[in-house]
Amino acid sequence: MTPAYRAPNDHTHEGLVVNDSVAFVGSVNARLLAGPVYESRAETFVQHEARLGPLGVDRSSPHRLRSLIGSARLVGRGGGEFPLSTKLDAATNAGATPLVVVNASEGEPASKKDAALLQLRPHLVLDGAEVVAMSVGSSDVTIYVHGGRPELSRCIGQAIRERNVSGDGAVTFRIVEGPSRYVAGEAGAVVSLLERGVALPRRKSVPLAVAGIAGQPTIVSNTETYAHAALIVRFGSKWFREAGSVDTPGSTLLTIAGSVPTPGVVIEILHPVTLGSILARVGEVSRRPRAVLLGGYAGVWIDGATALLALIDRHWLRQVGAPLGCGVVGVLGDGLCGLAETARILDWMAGESSGQCGPCVTGLPAMAEIMFELADGRASARDVVTLQRLAVDVRGRGACGHPTGAANLLESTLDVFSSEIREHLRGRSCEALGIGLPLPHEPIDVSQ
Repeated sequence: MTPAYRAPNDHTHEGLVVNDSVAFVGSVNARLLAGPVYESRAETFVQHEARLGPLGVDRSSPHRLRSLIGSARLVGRGGGEFPLSTKLDAATNAGATPLVVVNASEGEPASKKDAALLQLRPHLVLDGAEVVAMSVGSSDVTIYVHGGRPELSRCIGQAIRERNVSGDGAVTFRIVEGPSRYVAGEAGAVVSLLERGVALPRRKSVPLAVAGIAGQPTIVSNTETYAHAALIVRFGSKWFREAGSVDTPGSTLLTIAGSVPTPGVVIEILHPVTLGSILARVGEVSRRPRAVLLGGYAGVWIDGATALLALIDRHWLRQVGAPLGCGVVGVLGDGLCGLAETARILDWMAGESSGQCGPCVTGLPAMAEIMFELADGRASARDVVTLQRLAVDVRGRGACGHPTGAANLLESTLDVFSSEIREHLRGRSCEALGIGLPLPHEPIDVSQ
């Protein structure tokens, strides 16, 4: 059966004019977000196969599957942007049956893209996990979610039951819930929980794909990455590379948050396009924002003028020092305070650590406290120097990248909001408390 994919040649979506670079849920130019917006929200297994056709994977040729993914040049969409094929090859050559883990925790509060896939297109994710499992000779897949997201566990559980009814037992899926803590979604913490029941990040001298859970090769990738793998097997690596750029092929999902009419809307970028163009179409932002936070809470601030010209392409952004990471674009409206917003985020990050390393236990709370004083007009120039030193002191230390993410955020704040800092050092209290990027998870908006 030929998959019912429609080429991206239509420029409209329910009356809204879009270009070929931007897609919404249900847009005919979409890939991951393609298909109707069903009343029940989640596409059923029957609807999924009616739209795309059966997976139709040759289970006797795992090498072919790895080669197909390798030629597509798919890199992870969880932040690290590590080539998936490199993980698959390392796991296959490790000498034991690999374990496959879908990291569906999405601990970044402002990000909703992975949850959108799980709640709208769960079988696309499960297809991708099945493909990866078969490519390395595994028959078991673990889906790891945060315990604070019961709606995701229910949605995934329902999708698994639908697949079991179909009688296809090639892969066995299980759901494991971890703590509702930010760092519990770090790959090392995921492996720690599955192995020892405690989600603690840890540094290892060898990749998880070589030695992870109980020493077995363990492939840990995020939800969006697996969804792409499902489409690559259906449509081919050449088709996959027709989206994105030469350096980072394939489409990518974004969550638009902050000072926009509909915070939390998830969109799909088909080709490199400027952030200004995206915000004009999606965020209806007519005025230049004060700044934009790229990459989520562990990302970096970019001033508004520069942000509007920034090309939303993972490779390009990494080259200029502003990795797209989890795909969050947080817009700070003109007149709002980036210092107050940063203080709030740092305070949250300090409370979300696992509490096992000094940089998080002492460094992050100190950062947050001084940043609050700066936002309130109670800090001195010496305090700013202390912030600079703290960012250097915590960077690269600890068992995971949590303190480094906080350092990235802090250093970009000191750079982008330098004029505001001078005003606050004169004693000006900040009345604008920032954009209020979400701390709790909120429902996904698919109205676009």
